Amino acid sequence: MRHLLLAAIFVFAAGVAAPVQPVAAQAPPPAQPAPPAQGSEASESWSVTDHTIRVGGQTIPYKASAGTTMLTTPEGESTGLLYSVAYTRSDVKDLSTRPVSFVYNGGPGSASMWLHMGAFGPRRVVTVNGEFTPPAPYGIVDNTETLLDKTDLVFIDAMGTGYSRAAGKGKEADFFGVDEDAAAFAQFIVTYLSRNGRWNSPKFLIGESYGTFRSAVLANLLQQRHNVHLNGVNLISSVLDLSTITFADGDDRVYVHYLPSYAAVAYYFKVLANRPASLEVLLEDARRFAATEYAAALFKGDELTPAEKAAVAKKLSAFTGLGEDYLMRANLRVKLGQFNAELMRSRGLTAGRIDARFTSSTFNLLTENAESDPFNAAVGGAYTAAVNHYNHEELKFGRDRVYRNTRLGGGWNWTRAAAGGGFPPAPNVQRDLAQAMITNPKLLVQVENGYYDMATPFAPTEFTFRHLGVSEDIQKRITMKYYPSGHMMYLQDADRVALHKNVAEFIDRATKK
Repeated sequence: MRHLLLAAIFVFAAGVAAPVQPVAAQAPPPAQPAPPAQGSEASESWSVTDHTIRVGGQTIPYKASAGTTMLTTPEGESTGLLYSVAYTRSDVKDLSTRPVSFVYNGGPGSASMWLHMGAFGPRRVVTVNGEFTPPAPYGIVDNTETLLDKTDLVFIDAMGTGYSRAAGKGKEADFFGVDEDAAAFAQFIVTYLSRNGRWNSPKFLIGESYGTFRSAVLANLLQQRHNVHLNGVNLISSVLDLSTITFADGDDRVYVHYLPSYAAVAYYFKVLANRPASLEVLLEDARRFAATEYAAALFKGDELTPAEKAAVAKKLSAFTGLGEDYLMRANLRVKLGQFNAELMRSRGLTAGRIDARFTSSTFNLLTENAESDPFNAAVGGAYTAAVNHYNHEELKFGRDRVYRNTRLGGGWNWTRAAAGGGFPPAPNVQRDLAQAMITNPKLLVQVENGYYDMATPFAPTEFTFRHLGVSEDIQKRITMKYYPSGHMMYLQDADRVALHKNVAEFIDRATKK
């Protein structure tokens, strides 16, 4: 489960020391200069192209800088190359005060192509809302919801994804860990700020899925180690505590956390016997039932009487659309794969994980768990083909290579010291984000949630942010937004428009003096 977070949706990559931040405005240097490592096959390479796009009634000219940035040890030895695509508005005389946002997906092991070519970049892959996107040729169009109207954008591919790869003395596996991955991203960001004269720019992190996990660690690391103080952190389909979404024997919390999402999906597919007038009304009732009667029943464990169990099963059936007999046999505890397989078994369909609205038929109508995620098949082919075509033909980069949309092989180092000391029993970066907000009393955080997201459901996220352990003043700097969509809300036309509006307003708030 921990390795399947999308996006969408990472031993040593030390950050460089932060240079002195300039206070006077200065003309920006050429976009992403690329000093080659002479005589080394592991050298940086860049392609810079000029484009225009029309957004909100205005024509925006911009430069696209696609290339690789060398990561090094403190001694200057090469360890790896991170691929990025930076979009910089080219009609701004002084870029030093224009916002810049660093954007990435999750995984761990997902390239940034989803947010890049689905949500915020100036070019977008055309997919079919909620359905399988037919095979090639795929459409690539101008994205009128690009964030270029508000901020310059730098899309970063984690090590082992895109065109990012190890170099010199580095190995890709050296970067595959919570802290290792964050250190690499921090070094990249500091290098970008220095090369491009952006130390005085308002700075934002925008991450999806595991990218939100990364953002919590990265925000704290940038501020504590590099003195890079951020204006805002935007978390799309967030997960900061993996225990809240991991079905582990003996831990009943996750069933409580998933119940509101089960209710949302059951509402969408119209399988509820008494369907409420609105999704929002259902979810308020589902949240309340989950946190009270349902949680109390589960926490009783084997002390729950048959009569109590039957009463809870009846109410649980009303929220989930699952049969009372099935719920009794499941001991009131239904894992995600079981729910997705059972919900529409009578229709011969299984529901998706990344976005539960995507469905597919199944080979085995008797299977206990969903056999696959219909979402991946529905859009994966379109994005993989489009991102390779776009990089090769429009950005003029990487024609001799295949863009890796996911990292290949290798484990992930989840073990780390908690920010306050000690080792957490499960990967949890709540403390990192809390510390970043304590250190920087102006840092704003906004969370984007999809009601039909079964990979990083909204209720565990709400629980996580209720348990940051911070003051009321800090809690006021956190905003929650919701969409009638899945993990990648930007794949729906109306929700992509809403996402742009919400994130643009967030950037405005975070840059307001």
